[in-house]
Amino acid sequence: MTTKTRVALLTAFTLMGTLGASQVSAGCGVETGSVRILGNDFGAIHSVVNRALECSGSGVTVSSNLTTEHREIQVAALTAKPAQYTTAIVATSSIVPLLNADLVRPLDDLVEKYGDSLSPNQLIRVDGKVIAIAFMANAQHLFYRKDLLEQHGIQPPQTYEDVLAASKKLAEAGVMKYPFVTNSKVGWNLGEEFINMYLGFGGEFFKPGSAEPAINNAAGIATLNMLKDLLSLSNPDFLTIDSNASMLSWETGQAAFGVMWGSRAAAILDNEGSSEEVVSNTVLASAPTVGGNSIPATSLWWDGFVIAKNASDEDAQASFAAMVHAINPAILEKHNDEAVWLIEGYKPSASATGVSASLANKARPYPMLPYMGLLHTALGDELADFLQGKETAEQALADVEATYLTAAKEQGFLN
Repeated sequence: MTTKTRVALLTAFTLMGTLGASQVSAGCGVETGSVRILGNDFGAIHSVVNRALECSGSGVTVSSNLTTEHREIQVAALTAKPAQYTTAIVATSSIVPLLNADLVRPLDDLVEKYGDSLSPNQLIRVDGKVIAIAFMANAQHLFYRKDLLEQHGIQPPQTYEDVLAASKKLAEAGVMKYPFVTNSKVGWNLGEEFINMYLGFGGEFFKPGSAEPAINNAAGIATLNMLKDLLSLSNPDFLTIDSNASMLSWETGQAAFGVMWGSRAAAILDNEGSSEEVVSNTVLASAPTVGGNSIPATSLWWDGFVIAKNASDEDAQASFAAMVHAINPAILEKHNDEAVWLIEGYKPSASATGVSASLANKARPYPMLPYMGLLHTALGDELADFLQGKETAEQALADVEATYLTAAKEQGFLN
């Protein structure tokens, strides 16, 4: 993929399209093949994969590996010949390394043969070719405890400055020692938190028309300072907190404010793993703004699936058919409330409120550039020292840019 390539995002993240009816026969329309699925580990993905498992039988086998380590696994697994997994469930950024390594099979022929139930806004294209099928939208947004706010005379926060002030008030009042939680684990999660906040400050990641980084600036410094202030009100182990840990913290009543993925909302609002006090008082809101700007400090994402280029034609067909069956509109009968689905008939639920509000407030999409993943990795690896007080913001950002430049030159994005 060249530096001029742009991935066709879901237009305005449209949540509906005109779909044709389709009937899936035993075996989901194929008679033979091995379907091996790699994906992330959370509720909505499990629901999709469980439906794909229905295609097993009549010469078709279906297996899966759903793990939070899927990003670290995917490139090596799909590089193997044949690919270890025939299909990978990916998101807006995790597809980029697969595209850069030419590990994704174009899907136009499979869409024509098996894609009657897909809408145009589910077809993710690169250079005019369909390379992924999207099935849900996602974003990080604000969760807050309305009971604690009401008890202490705090208005629902609209900005990160509000979140910071309210967290300090609850901490000083002895309500909670660590009122704030987010996904700040070193690596991908920490990099994503910087990206979200930096977008809120109006930052641009690269010099116009170039792969040259452009984050060591006032917006970058402001981003780091806000993250450091917020994380000072989080558990001291914040550099180990991923999505599963932040969700556990919320469900066990250990936080009053959380910035978490919308895809976690359904599990947080159900009756499992938490208390009535927490569930009934959890409010989902748009991601806050920051620094006097008007757009939410978050990034919009899609989740979908790709087919491995190094899978056999037989396995590719079986995998595509099984995944299309998995995201057929029938999934909504039992799982409508688990995600913001990009599927005909989806009815936004209470768990979709935060993502929908962030959409309505014009949050920006995650930057779909072939070299964005390298910057994301550098951010995740180089910011911990600043957050632990070991270096200045300027030095941390200089470290990020230096690490990125080395990687970008190695991969041919820069001379």
